[in-house]
Amino acid sequence: MKLNWNDIDTVLLDMDGTLLDRHFDDHFWLEHVPMRYAAIHQVPLAEAKEFLYGLFRSQENTLNWTDLDYWTERLGLDIPRLKREVDHLIAVHPFVVEFLLFLKQHGKGVWLVTNAQGKTLDLKMGKTRLGTYFDGIVSAHDLGLPKEDVNFWGRLRERIPFEPARTLLGEDSETNLATAAACGIKYLVFVSRFSSTVMPQASERFVSIHYFSQLIPPEGEPSVILI
Repeated sequence: MKLNWNDIDTVLLDMDGTLLDRHFDDHFWLEHVPMRYAAIHQVPLAEAKEFLYGLFRSQENTLNWTDLDYWTERLGLDIPRLKREVDHLIAVHPFVVEFLLFLKQHGKGVWLVTNAQGKTLDLKMGKTRLGTYFDGIVSAHDLGLPKEDVNFWGRLRERIPFEPARTLLGEDSETNLATAAACGIKYLVFVSRFSSTVMPQASERFVSIHYFSQLIPPEGEPSVILI
């Protein structure tokens, strides 16, 4: 894809897996929650994982999946407290801060657009201090639809006045990139290195990057790059 930064006014960025290492989330939901659930309910860990993984799959692509209050009630666990137990795993991907600084220095509108609920945002922004780099933060819970729903992006335009043809979206979800494409967002970038513990795999549908440094033109060079 030919990327001319002079043709882009707005940059929308996902959080988990895109800006932040998804190792924290994967470890939390796939290991830490089952361990705590097994201990409280006195069942084998393997049994707890089988039960919980089925529940998690049943709520994929819905707002419930990222609703900590929903899971607290459903599982009988204090999910926000459990997250704080392993919050040392929350980490920013390499070159994210440099990319955000590049965007601000060039006058781009920069928005964090995430499915994460407010309690998760408070925890992660508090740990990473990334919030100051954005013009604003929009949670899908504010709009009543997850990003997997094609109607999400229309509602987002009611909140953020962006022109789809002059907008770039960075995501680690091909599903979310596809719904954004259906709404006309022109520049779609898949972050293949969503976790530091998983081998990156490029998308077959969208331009892929490992790091956001790949979107920053060399200093002193034209604003046009090929990715």
